[in-house]
Amino acid sequence: MLRILSFLDEAAGKELILPVTPSSYQWSHGNRVETIRLDQLGEINLPGGRQMGSCTLTDLLLPAQLYPFCNPGASANPFVYIEQLETWSDANKVVRFLVSNTPLNAQVLIESVEYGERDGTNDVYATVSLRQYRKPEVPVLAVTGGGADTGRDTATGAAQTRTYTIVKGDTLWGIAQKFYGSGAYYTRLAAANSAVIKNPNLIYPGQVLTIPPVDQLPAAMTASASVKTANNTKTTRTTTTATATTSSTTDRSQDKRWKVQLAKEQALARR
Repeated sequence: MLRILSFLDEAAGKELILPVTPSSYQWSHGNRVETIRLDQLGEINLPGGRQMGSCTLTDLLLPAQLYPFCNPGASANPFVYIEQLETWSDANKVVRFLVSNTPLNAQVLIESVEYGERDGTNDVYATVSLRQYRKPEVPVLAVTGGGADTGRDTATGAAQTRTYTIVKGDTLWGIAQKFYGSGAYYTRLAAANSAVIKNPNLIYPGQVLTIPPVDQLPAAMTASASVKTANNTKTTRTTTTATATTSSTTDRSQDKRWKVQLAKEQALARR
C-alpha cells in the first residue's frame, strides 16, 4: 500500500502532501537513560525522562513535471513545497507530520530545509529535518501560608492558577498584595472564591483559596449585608453631626442590625 506523507497546519486548515512518497523514512522514539556509578555496586541505569521524537526525510523528490508515480494533486512546481516548508520553519510553526495508514501522527517543528538540483531536469531534491514538539506544562502549585515560596508573585499575578491555605493573621487584602502586588484586588479575589468567602472581611485559618492569574479575576464581589449596614450607620451618624441633631436611638438600632447581620455572616463563613 502506497504511503502518503503530509504536513498539516491545524490552525490555518492547510495541508501539504508530498508530491512523491520517499523510498524510506525513520522516526525515532525513546527515553533518556541515566547511568550512575555506585561504590561496590557498579553501574546502574535509571530512567531519565522521555526524549522527543525526530525524523529526517532525505532525498525528497519535488518534481518539475508530473511523473506517473506522482501522488494525486501533486504540483509540478517544486518551490510550492519549498516555500511552504520554509515559511513554517521561519515562523516556528507547529505542524502535524502524518504518514497514512500508520500510527505516526506527531506535532513537529521543521528544524531545517535543504534542497538543490542534480540532473538538469529542474527537479528538486530536498532534505527536511523534523523535531517533535510538546507544549511545556507548568504544574499548578499548592501554596500554603507562613512564608511559602512565591517567587513569581508580582503585580501581573501568578503565571497559572494556584491555591493558598489561609493561616492565622492573614487578611484578604494582604493575600491580594502578596500575589498581585496590590491589596486593592481583594474584592475580586473574594469573588473568585465565592464558594468559600461570603464576606471579604471574614476569612478563617484552614480555608483554601484559588489564586487565578490577575487577568482571570472576576469583577469585584458586592459588599455584604453587614458592610452595607455599617456604611448606612456611618451615613446616619455623619448626617446627624452635619445637622447638629441628636439621633442616638437610630445609631443604636443601626449598630444592632449590623451586629446581627455580622453574626450571621460569621456563621456562614465558618461552615
